[in-house]
Amino acid sequence: AFEHFRWPALLVLFIVFVLGPCEPLIPLLMYPAASNDMAAVAAVASIYGLTTVVTMLLVVLLAYQGLSRLPLQGLERYSHALAGLAVFVSGAAVKFLGI
Repeated sequence: AFEHFRWPALLVLFIVFVLGPCEPLIPLLMYPAASNDMAAVAAVASIYGLTTVVTMLLVVLLAYQGLSRLPLQGLERYSHALAGLAVFVSGAAVKFLGI
């Protein structure tokens, strides 16, 4: 009776697994930790941290390059207020939408 729910549920689980940075990290850290291989734990954590920082820098660089091509000079004087608005909207989404 619930056969039509199988593929959407699997797709959502796959997306959460792929896009969620912590889910794949848990078994990658737990296996060497359970084996008392602290060098492997340090290697996994270091690679994960380095990959995270490089990814963030790349995304910010690409966003900066993309935004620099738009005519936004008139909004520069409101940049602090727009940043505050972005933080406020993010906080409101977490508080009221449970995101």
